Formats: sequence, C-alpha cells, structure tokens
Amino acid sequence: MPDLDAIAETYGTPAYVYDLNRVEQAYGDLVRALPTGSLIYYSLKANPHPALVRRLGGLGARLEVSSAGELAVVLAAGQPSQHVLYTGPGKTPAELGGALAAGVRLFSAESFADIRRIGAAAERHSAHVDCLLRVNAPDAVGGSGLRMTGNSSQFGLDYEQLMAEWSAFRTPTTVTVRGFHFFPLTNARDEATLLDEMTQSIRCAAQLSHGLGIPLELLDLGGGFAAPYAVPGSRPQYATLRAGLQGALEKWLPERDEGRPFLAFESGRYLVADCGTLLASVIDVKESKGRTFAVLDAGINALGGLSATGRLLPVSVGLEDTGRPGPTFTADLVGPLCTPLDRLGRQVKLNNVKPGDVLRIPNTGAYGLTASLLGFLSRPVATEVIVSSGHVEETSRLALVRTTEGGMQQ
Repeated sequence: MPDLDAIAETYGTPAYVYDLNRVEQAYGDLVRALPTGSLIYYSLKANPHPALVRRLGGLGARLEVSSAGELAVVLAAGQPSQHVLYTGPGKTPAELGGALAAGVRLFSAESFADIRRIGAAAERHSAHVDCLLRVNAPDAVGGSGLRMTGNSSQFGLDYEQLMAEWSAFRTPTTVTVRGFHFFPLTNARDEATLLDEMTQSIRCAAQLSHGLGIPLELLDLGGGFAAPYAVPGSRPQYATLRAGLQGALEKWLPERDEGRPFLAFESGRYLVADCGTLLASVIDVKESKGRTFAVLDAGINALGGLSATGRLLPVSVGLEDTGRPGPTFTADLVGPLCTPLDRLGRQVKLNNVKPGDVLRIPNTGAYGLTASLLGFLSRPVATEVIVSSGHVEETSRLALVRTTEGGMQQ
C-alpha cells in the first residue's frame, strides 16, 4: 500500500496516484470471470496513461482505441499494433490512414459508409484489413449507468438494417468481415443484467451470422463491467458470469470452434477504476447562509467525470476514511474554478477537516483526469504518480500546449 501522505507531501496536490498492483488484481479477476481463452481489450478512453497501458499489455490484454491520440499512446508504450482494435463512429480518412500506416489491421465498422471508408483507406495503403460489424441490437433487456445501443443511436448498424440491406451491399475487396461487435451498455447495475445483455448479443450474432452468411470468427461482446466511481467501495466479483456465458454459447452457437479464440470483451473502468486515488488539499472552509463549503485545489478540472454540464455521470464523491480524530461536520466539496458548477459533492461527511489537510477520493483510476475540464481557467493539471509494490515508479504531468498553423509552440 503506497504512503499517500508522503506522496502528497513530496509531489503536492492535486495528484492522482495509480497503483499497478491493483491493476493486476483487477485483470486477474476479469480473466477468471470470463470463459477460458477470451480476449480482453483494455479501453484507453477510461485512462490513457502509458504506464497503465504498458502494464495491462504485459499481462496479456489487447488494446481498444478510438482516436489517433490513443493509438499514439499504445505505440509509445511499446505495445504491438497488431493487437489493437480501432473503434468509434467518427473515423476520418486521415485517422484510418495513420492507423494503417502504424500496422493496425482490425477495425469495428459503425455503418455502411464506415466500411467503405475503411476499405478505401486500406486500398490506398495496399493493405487488407479485418472488420467487425458493430450492431445496434433490436431492443434493450436491462438497465445500466449509460445505455449505448438498443434504441436510436450513432453507434453501430441497426440489426433490422443489416438484415434488410446486407445482401445488396458490396464489401470492399480490401475488407474481410470477421464477425460482430456489440456494446449495449456500460457499468451494468448487477451481474444478472450484464449476463442478460451479453446473452442477447450472442443470440443476435447467431441470427445475423446465419441470416447473412457471415462466418462468425470473432464475437466482441463489449463491456459493461462495473466499478465504483469516486466513492468508497469494491469492484463486483462475477461469480456466475462464466457459466452463464458458456450456457448461452452452447444454446445459440453450438457449432463454434472451441479450439481457437472466439470471444472478446472490452473493459476500462473495471480494470483501472480502483487503482486510482485523487489527493486534493483543502484550501478553505467557509460558511455561507447556513451552509458549509470546503474549497479544494481540485474540482471538475481534475475530476470532471464528463459532468461539466451536469448531463452525464454527475460527480458526487465520497472520501476515504483516514481515521482523523475530532468533530464531524458536513460540507459541500467545491473546487477552485470560477463557476458554481465546480462542485464535487453535497453535504459530504468530514472529520475535523481544516485548511491544509489532504483528502483522498478513491476509485478514480477511470474517467478521472482526462474526462475532466483540463483547459478551463488554465489551472495546472494534476500530477500523476505511478506506484508499484508501495514504491513510486514514475511521475508526470499532462500539459496543454498551443501550436500555430506552422507547428510552432506558444
């Protein structure tokens, strides 16, 4: 366990601390929860820190990216491009060209036009690529923190559209369709919901494969694996998921070749959420019209949770109990930004907190720093500290740099 007080004193705050040992534990837990031989893709959108990418790649994870920037991190971390899955609904010709030049050969296609763009880019690079067809399933079977498909969506081809129009579509000669990609939900509320969604995806894949004549060589069932966000708590342990998925495969895809990798899954938050702790210092404790406010040096510029507009993943943090003695009170936790939206929590219980104290916000390894308003008010970006076996391995800090059209920095 790293000495967080020593890290705060040495490197200052705000600071994110990522514990690589917890990443290894999470990866092992997910491997044990899934059918033997499953491929696990780490979704860099959760946290693109190169040290996390490097450690997960070393453990056997493949990498899922949705931008040229994420791909650049993969390459800088020394990970092989042939283990990359390139996804996303807005892949431009320039991005596709860069990915192909880097050696990426597996893409998820979101539309017929996307397939054509991928094929045209492959032709320009004299390459042949594999594609998964991302599918928007016909309906939703469960609840989640955020639903990705099952209704009208920018993600994927509608199941009905594929059934009706695939036979007339001419796949580019530079593209081979290897299977299907599903990602109906994120952060599933419970194991039963997760299994129901994945079972429906298996059923849809079987129907599409048989109905369209597409050999099913790889089936990406996406993610949905849960983890607490910026509050105390533990990752769920999926005790029955492996058996449930095996049963669904035996029912809907009994003819599959069990001797080769077939299933793929994607995970971001489950793999890295609980590796991260955000350290923030208390700048002020003040009263206003009967309400107490604790002003921190970190707000939605450091822990935004995509919530600057209050539309998505609203932040309501809970603090790690450090056992500090003294009187208890409640306060709103707010950041240093000049907006009333800069609020991390309402009526949070605090133990004898005063200016200068360092608070610990746990489970912030996913959708933390890079999901925040890094550029707003141009405040310094939080330091990121990598620890392993209780020792600091490296520290770094992201920087926003303005470049002119000629490429010079300002």
